[in-house]
Formats: sequence, structure tokens, C-alpha cells
Amino acid sequence: MSGPVTGPHGPSGAGPAPLDRREEAARIVAEGLRAVAEAASLEELRALQAELVGKRSALAGLGRSLGSLEPEARRVVGAELQEARSGLEEAIGSRRSALEQAERAVALQSDRLDLTEVLAGSSRGHLHLLTQTRDELEDVFIGMGYRVAEGPEVEDDWHNFEALNLPAAHPARGMWDTLYLDQGDSESILLRTHTSPVQIRVMQTQPPPIYIVAPGRVFRRDTPDARHLSTFHQIEGLVIDRGITLGDLAGTIESFTTAYFGPGMHSRLRPSYFPFTEPSGEFEVTCPICAGSGCRTCTGTGWIELGGCGMVHPNVLGAVGLDPEEWSGFAFGFGIDRCAQVRHQVPDMRVFLDNDLRLLTQF
Repeated sequence: MSGPVTGPHGPSGAGPAPLDRREEAARIVAEGLRAVAEAASLEELRALQAELVGKRSALAGLGRSLGSLEPEARRVVGAELQEARSGLEEAIGSRRSALEQAERAVALQSDRLDLTEVLAGSSRGHLHLLTQTRDELEDVFIGMGYRVAEGPEVEDDWHNFEALNLPAAHPARGMWDTLYLDQGDSESILLRTHTSPVQIRVMQTQPPPIYIVAPGRVFRRDTPDARHLSTFHQIEGLVIDRGITLGDLAGTIESFTTAYFGPGMHSRLRPSYFPFTEPSGEFEVTCPICAGSGCRTCTGTGWIELGGCGMVHPNVLGAVGLDPEEWSGFAFGFGIDRCAQVRHQVPDMRVFLDNDLRLLTQF
């Protein structure tokens, strides 16, 4: 009996031989990579993807013809076909990323707004008066040897009250209308009522000597009026060192008043009460409207109250692990909004929140 009839591709009817399949796959990959690299749009790339690696592609046809090969040849050629397919898919993916990035760049450029145009009669924006005031106050105290410290606006009860000699149910807590958050235990998380918690955090993390100012936004349930806001800004100072006295506090307040408000402006202290200082006082500055001669703004006294101050209470020092027999210090604080109001003779503090250009363009 005669053997099987063979042609150039192997046994008659068996399809291309393994070598022919491998050469055909190499040709498809080479042409496919060139076409993918030249694809100019995502739509063109999608059509190429279907043509090169889709179910009806030439590679898929070669894969379906592997059944006619011997098992060993089928394994080798099948692996090479899979490698060819993976190479094409990787090239398609890279080209797709490049085209998508290019299309995004074109879209962003077309959506870009030209903000460089300046219309006739318009003016450039600038920092708000309160921001300017905060920067100026920081500069004054930095020039006096202090550094600026900051802390979170959302505080816990211990830092905001207890560490400042205000334990739970202390009657002095009634001096602040506190805004509590619905987090943690009842009345344990709050919006800070002053920037004094920053002083506590600094004393916990930095050994004395300490000379800092702590500016920032604070929150109280105050009814807004000409001299009060529910959200306002404070700057507080803290000094902890050996041998600090009340005279150092008075001298610091006087130096600040002259440096910030100018020559001829002075300060004075009046006795007061704060749980975290002992003795405590309020400091007043010369009325800038009447220069101390007396007017309606200062109710004829020639002085305007600016803030509170005092010697740091021993209980506060003890709360942060400092020995009050070794260390002493003073603290002071006042409203940045009030300071801007006094310096620039703004009659109603609420205008700071109005964003009225008639006011903002004056400063």
C-alpha cells in the first residue's frame, strides 16, 4: 500500500505545517505592531484590535488550526501564538494610553480659561484685612523673639478645658458657649473656644524655655453684634522660663502696643479672672479714635479693652508635667478681629464677613 500523499505543507488536507504557522504569526505580529504604532485615534485603534486579536482575526484562525498538529508541535506552536497575541495586546494597550492622554490634553486645552485678562477699571485681589492683621501681628512677635505655633481647630475636652484648670462642671466653663461635635463620648470632642490648647500641646512636646504665639480661628456660640462674632480669630502668647514675673508681662504688652499701634499708644492692666492664670488681668490700649482724651467709642475713659492676660496658673504647669517651683510664665491673648477693628476704626465687626468690595478695597 502506498503512503499518504504530501504537499508542500505536509499531509494532504492537514493545513499549514508548524513552520508555516510560526512564519505566518510572525508576519501578522510585525504588520500589526506597525499598524498599531501608526493608529491616529482611539476609534482606529479599536478597529485594529478587533482585526488583530479578535475572534475572527488571523491569529485566532491559526489557533483553531492547531488541532491538526502532533501534540508536541501543537504545544510549541500554541505557546508561540499566545506570545504573539500577548505582544499585540500589550502594544495596543500602550498605544491606547498614549492616545487617551493626548485626547485629554486636547480637551483640557480647549476647556482652559484665560484668567490673565485684566479689564479696564478692575483691580487685582489681595489678602483680606484679617489675614493682613494676622501676618502683621506675627511679624511683631517674631521680632520680639517669639515663634509661631499652630494646632487643630477640632479639640478634645482635656486640651481645651481640663488641662487649663477647668475640670468638668467647673462654673467657669459657663464663660464659653461651646460647640460640641457628635463624635466620641458626650461632650468630649468640640470646636476649640480659644487657641490656649495650642499652648498645652507645645508645653507637652517642648521643654522650657518657651516663647510662642498661637494664632488661629476659634468658635463660640456668641450672638454676632458690632464687637462679637461666633467664628473669629485669636492670637495668644505664652512664655515659660525661670524667674518670669508680672513685670515681664506688663513690659511685653507695652512693647507690643507701641510696636503695633505706633508711638503715643500705650497699655494698662486691670485686675480680672481667668481659671488658667493667677493673678489675671485685662489689658487695655489707648483709644485710637480720641488718642486717650475720651470719646463715645471708649465711653469717655480714653482706653479700649483688647484682651486678657496673667501669670500661668501652677495647676496648668502641673497638668503638663512642669514643676511650678522651678518654672513660671505668663500668657496673654486677644482677638485678631478686634485688633483690626481698633486699629482701622471699623465700627461693626460683622462687615469682616460680608466680602463687600467697598470695604475690602480700602485695605
